[in-house]
Amino acid sequence: MIAEISSQLAGNGLILRGGFAFAPGEEAFAGARAVLLVGHGGPTIWPHFDAWREGQPPDLADPLDTWSREVIGEVAVRLGARAVSPSDRPYLPFQQWAIRAEGLRPSPLGILMHPKFGLWHAYRGALLFTDPDTAREIGEAMRPAHAPIHLCDGCDGKPCLKSCPVDAYSNDGFAYEACLAHVRSPRGAACRQHGCLDRNACPYGAGYRYPAAQQVFHMRAFIGDEVN
Repeated sequence: MIAEISSQLAGNGLILRGGFAFAPGEEAFAGARAVLLVGHGGPTIWPHFDAWREGQPPDLADPLDTWSREVIGEVAVRLGARAVSPSDRPYLPFQQWAIRAEGLRPSPLGILMHPKFGLWHAYRGALLFTDPDTAREIGEAMRPAHAPIHLCDGCDGKPCLKSCPVDAYSNDGFAYEACLAHVRSPRGAACRQHGCLDRNACPYGAGYRYPAAQQVFHMRAFIGDEVN
């Protein structure tokens, strides 16, 4: 089943990002007994999403979420699973699931640091299973990962905390309002055109960095395409 799911996802640039079976008595969403996380490393989804978007209304709200739900939902239907998204309400503990499944830890920017992809990866959804036999298969096939070396621990100088013009990221967290105001302002042109400067300053996973068009798309989604 794992190989079948991987094959179905690959056609849209997606991969399985790990998974696990919930322990007996462990609280899970909607009676789920197991979860498989779906996402990508690097820009592999971009050509598939971009081609799909060409056939959609230009004012379609949340197109990436819509595409992700459509693609992952089709896989879920074939497998008798339930597809869920990080943007679903109530919010599900995707980051905790990811930490448990892949053994990752957050970077200073809050994005989980991956030993291969660096900061250039994402979780687009998950498949939830209630069937006990399927959950047992997932539990046997998707052993929790041993925690990889956390690259941030050995990073000299933490350039990801020194490139933002308004110091949006610090030990105190993310200064959302300051970041948003800057990116929307004339001074934020570099951010709008090239993506988050702090994220791009990270030396790890540079070969998987998103292309300019993908970074611009995410930045426009962040600012609501509003420029002052």
